[in-house]
Amino acid sequence: MQYVGIDWGTRRAARCAFDERGEMLEGTVSANVDGLARIVRAVGPEAYGCVEMMSGAVRVREQLRACGWRFAVADARKVKAIAPLACKTDKVDARVLAQLAARDLVAELWVPSLGDRELRERLRRREHLVHLRTSARNRMFGLLTQWGLRGSLTTLRKPGALERLAERDVPAVWIGSIRTLLEVVDDLDRQITQIALELRPIARTDPRVRLLVTVPGLGYLLALTIVAEIGDISRLPSARKLIGYAGLAPTIKQSGQSSWVGPISKAGSPMLRWAAVEAAQHAWRPTNPWNQLCIKTKARHGKANPAKSATVSPVHDRGQPAIGPTIPLLGVWGC
Repeated sequence: MQYVGIDWGTRRAARCAFDERGEMLEGTVSANVDGLARIVRAVGPEAYGCVEMMSGAVRVREQLRACGWRFAVADARKVKAIAPLACKTDKVDARVLAQLAARDLVAELWVPSLGDRELRERLRRREHLVHLRTSARNRMFGLLTQWGLRGSLTTLRKPGALERLAERDVPAVWIGSIRTLLEVVDDLDRQITQIALELRPIARTDPRVRLLVTVPGLGYLLALTIVAEIGDISRLPSARKLIGYAGLAPTIKQSGQSSWVGPISKAGSPMLRWAAVEAAQHAWRPTNPWNQLCIKTKARHGKANPAKSATVSPVHDRGQPAIGPTIPLLGVWGC
């Protein structure tokens, strides 16, 4: 049996392999299919190894597993915690990963199925387009303020709106920029609408989404985002495990009799945290079941962010008792 560690880069990949006798084989290859083939030929068919999570790591895992290897994607944070390094190079990283594989200490990440990854990519494509649209709108309004004007997107889309800007002494160059941005926003609107039309039937036929939209503050897009980011919910045995996976649990430091509760860990999926906190934006409404928890937490801290975190997390800050429902917003499905 060979134990292999690979540090994958954009152009080059460092690899380290050694067997039970300690005979080590190190080197670098190109970060592509040919490079992986060279590694497999040099190591042989029986190997166990890992690669740190980064762009392309899942593809490396799939290709090496297709060759008969036992191969995992390692959690980079946990690798750093287990084996902190004074000297960090690609060669050293590959050697550390190989040693973790040999000692069976690889903190393996769960990798979603291809179908879940495709759904994630669709949702993230939509998110990216929405960000671009917001950026274009903000620039448009910034151009208007340079000339002491204010106007909504609806106003600028009305017939003759750009001509009226010229009458108010806005130079032609600025009007040209606004016209271009209007065309960009219209094109992005069309693309975002098309993606929404593709996602709607997927959401309507998914029983997990139909369950989640019963939670106040969750629409079909947010529910579909949560479903795609979590994947198979059965792998998480409780709501608390789900909150920890999302990185919404507070950090806790204990020493002797003292205990300190800090901000949320942010250790999980940013998209999952965003979707959960976005749903918590409605917790201030009197009809929302988490209304009292949100109000009391906001009054205690003097700001809204801790209140939103408390709404989606079952662990409340500094040991304060829960106010309102004891099941968190995100934990409804995890129960």
